[in-house]
Amino acid sequence: MGRGCMIFLIVIGALMAGYSTAYVASEDVRYITRAGIEESRILRARRPIADLAASPTTPPELRSQLRLVVDTRDYAASLGLAAKQTYTTYSDVGRDTLLLNLSAAPKDCICPYTWKYPIVGRIPYKGFFDVRAAQRETDRLAARGYDVYLRPAAAFSTLGWFNDPLLSTALTPDSVELAALVFHEIAHNSLYVKSATPFNESFAQLVAYRAAEHFFRARGDSAAAQRAADRWHDEIVLGEYYDSLVGHLTPLYQSHPPPEVLDSGRWAAARWARAQLEGPVGARLKTYHIGRLAERPVNNAQLVGARIYRTRLDLFDRWYQRNGADVGKSVAALRELMGDAEGDSALARLARAVGDSVQTGGEPGPQ
Repeated sequence: MGRGCMIFLIVIGALMAGYSTAYVASEDVRYITRAGIEESRILRARRPIADLAASPTTPPELRSQLRLVVDTRDYAASLGLAAKQTYTTYSDVGRDTLLLNLSAAPKDCICPYTWKYPIVGRIPYKGFFDVRAAQRETDRLAARGYDVYLRPAAAFSTLGWFNDPLLSTALTPDSVELAALVFHEIAHNSLYVKSATPFNESFAQLVAYRAAEHFFRARGDSAAAQRAADRWHDEIVLGEYYDSLVGHLTPLYQSHPPPEVLDSGRWAAARWARAQLEGPVGARLKTYHIGRLAERPVNNAQLVGARIYRTRLDLFDRWYQRNGADVGKSVAALRELMGDAEGDSALARLARAVGDSVQTGGEPGPQ
């Protein structure tokens, strides 16, 4: 929860004829330019993790975290995952928040607003390095009547296009979450389906926690291994909860109620959600604490964002079990199964493979 993983591709070639005019006239050109500048800064600040982890001048806590990253990355490579050069370097970005991710959705539909990018296709969120630009886009969509959700992201992946460094914003004293982050990002190098963000992120969550479980068990740390397994259990529980909340809201939205009925229905759904979180759902969780989550009003953008990482996790776990509870074999077999799949067809293909059915979750989002 809190790991905002942005699928980000920097487009080289901004310096071209007419660029200055385009920069002034086009928000998209300014956005890509800022992204390119920030990526360049990150890449220039890289230092080899192995050197930092071995250096006595590196602060002890940072040295311990970096050693864990090195070991986790090596283990990912041993599983056959496409580690490439991901997380062989480290960049201190000099601030607590590097990136903000924005999600949006209509107030009467669990339908993500989407943005289109080269190569990766349509994505149901947009990442901003510029806080003011993020707030402008958030305000613009809110003024158009959308639910909006702007939150910090600790890490992002360029899908192996660049030597992705570990960012200082991604470091955490929680060894399970740090290892899971490494496995999650490397999973994106190993399998990526165009225009299928919920599939891609849910797949990466499977790899994150199941690989972390095996990793810590191989190191003889049974407590951390169990904590990783429990975190995966909790992710599945939360995925089921969010599916139930969507099921609670769908009849209301499909009735196309007037604004006052829509608002009262959303408040009623929020009360139902709070009762679930404080009751049966919370009782099933092993590592997560409900806290202020139960106090949230219904926000379709938050709901879309939460479900991106928890879309039918049971299907992914069944695939993992069918492949001998072996992460490497599961990833290789899933890559072969996906073939040329795009969009919702990826999840449908997985569902058929494990003998289940799947709903795509609504109409395509606005653009």
